[in-house]
Amino acid sequence: MSHDQASYLELLARGAATEAYDRPALLARASGAAPDDLAAIEHAKQLALRVRAELEGRRRREAELSALFETAHDLAGLRDLDAVLRAIVQRARSLLGTEVAYLSLNDPSAGDTYMRVTEGSVSARFQQLRLGMGEGLGGLVAQTARPYVTDSYFDDPRFEHTRAIDTAVSDEGLVAILGVPLMLGSQVIGVLYAADRRERVFEREQVALLASFAAHAAVAIDTANLLAETRSALAELERANEIIRDHSGVIERASEVHDRLTEVVLRGGGVHDVAAALSEVLDGTVEFTDEDLDATGADGRAIRHGDDWVAAVSAGGELLGALVLRGRRDLDPVDRRTLERAAMVTSLLLLARRSAHDAEQRVRGELLDDLLDAADRDPRLLRERAARLQADLDAPHVVLAARIDGPGTDAADREAAGRDLTGRDSAGRDSTGRDTAVAERETADRQRLWSAASHLAATRSGLAAARDGGTVLLLPLGPDDSASDVARQTARQLGGTLRELVTVGASSPVAAPAGDPGEIAGAYAQARRCLDALRLLGRSGQGAAAQDLGFLGLLLADPGDIDGFVQRTMGEVVEYDRRRGTDLVRTLDAYFASGMSPARTKDDLHVHVNTVAQRLERIGRLLGPDWQSPARALEIQLALRLHAMSKAVAH
Repeated sequence: MSHDQASYLELLARGAATEAYDRPALLARASGAAPDDLAAIEHAKQLALRVRAELEGRRRREAELSALFETAHDLAGLRDLDAVLRAIVQRARSLLGTEVAYLSLNDPSAGDTYMRVTEGSVSARFQQLRLGMGEGLGGLVAQTARPYVTDSYFDDPRFEHTRAIDTAVSDEGLVAILGVPLMLGSQVIGVLYAADRRERVFEREQVALLASFAAHAAVAIDTANLLAETRSALAELERANEIIRDHSGVIERASEVHDRLTEVVLRGGGVHDVAAALSEVLDGTVEFTDEDLDATGADGRAIRHGDDWVAAVSAGGELLGALVLRGRRDLDPVDRRTLERAAMVTSLLLLARRSAHDAEQRVRGELLDDLLDAADRDPRLLRERAARLQADLDAPHVVLAARIDGPGTDAADREAAGRDLTGRDSAGRDSTGRDTAVAERETADRQRLWSAASHLAATRSGLAAARDGGTVLLLPLGPDDSASDVARQTARQLGGTLRELVTVGASSPVAAPAGDPGEIAGAYAQARRCLDALRLLGRSGQGAAAQDLGFLGLLLADPGDIDGFVQRTMGEVVEYDRRRGTDLVRTLDAYFASGMSPARTKDDLHVHVNTVAQRLERIGRLLGPDWQSPARALEIQLALRLHAMSKAVAH
């Protein structure tokens, strides 16, 4: 290791800023270092920056978990509600890196919501603000019980802007605002906010983190209310010593439960440790399940489910599973609350485990991206990275391209097929105009597909990455597996997981990806061509390799002469459409699709039958008098499919 390369280790060791990593390369260049040495230094710099980014990410996640665990510890020893709420708001502001954080509570008697705790606020008007239900961002969160986020509040038309609210927000100088509800069961009791005085985008993980703090704040308020109720009950029943002793026993038991759960969390226990501790405390059998229980609500309340008790485990509105208590037909309020508290602790542990899992999936995706984009990667480094992920890149693999083909996709395909050469559809809408809801659904579908594919790849010692609007997988081939088998299995498994039609195209086997990384990019191109062919052939939701598609598959495996075949067979028709702006190719396709019936063709094209006859006459002059003979018709129909496929791939 050279001195310049070793200097990057020193920078990592002392936690230097990103700018400091440019200095070794600049010094080496100034001293006249050889190009190979400069390249090695640059490579070491990139590796060091990636390590630094990974370390920063881990430190950030550790800080988040530490803050959540500290908050849980505060709740176990709750004495001062205001102090706990201030601590929650301060930690939320620090971890999200915002300039301001604040918490408001609902006032049922006044029908509005008011500021309770602020951190980083400088405006007295803002600190005394009250919002009507449905007014502003916070009023909308309190009314709908859903998180809302905006990167520019004053430019966002979703919220009801009132003079009082806008004046207070303007005085504070806030621009980007995130608000999440404080829930007690299904009831909203307030809102927790994080805000900046500049535009920014809040990530999904940040929304989930703030929702976790909101859950803690709601627990603190609920616990304070419970303590108040307990004091009132003790004051009313202080003459009945037996009742007082019973009630004191309940409180002690609740405190013991909190201590047990806190101990499990602080010593790094898992979900099953929480279930085991809860089984002892509640004198029953507690299990965690991620199965879909119809009777499980997402509000976290313990409810009856047959002979069992069930408490939902959720975070940020997402249902992660449930804790199921068996062997106890009846539960008193304290035991029910105990089960609910344990469900919340379980959600924190699951979020921590998910963060670690997501980090591993990103590493798998980065390795596959490198295999696809950088054919000159050092095979030794690729093998080392793969070994850390328990993947063997010296074994035979197959590359798979996968996409969701649901109803929205079919509609988009039909709309695209109906556009004329001007790029507008029959209603005159521009082809670049996209419905926001459709775009959001497609983005969500791609994320779901990547998540399911990543899980599948991890279980099979493979790799997965999001790419080109879909997902690419690199999976090992077993001794008795074929590319077709793996494609069909993958389509079936992903489709079953997502409950959607998932189409999967497979490449020919790649003998050893690490030995020749350049083969992966070519195999991926072949898999994508196979995927596009399956969709054009109406085989959405299936998996196949090129060899499963007959003559079309041979062309997909070696596409060198596809354009030549199309040109020789129907090139004059394509060129005529291009020059004249006509629709002969579409007419030809509709004619064959309707069984060579002009009457049905005119119905499909919504034109007069004479128009169809004139177009067919023109096609006959371009293709020759025998164009409708069986042999020529077969070639023309194949050329039409290949022409459509090449246009789809180009787009």
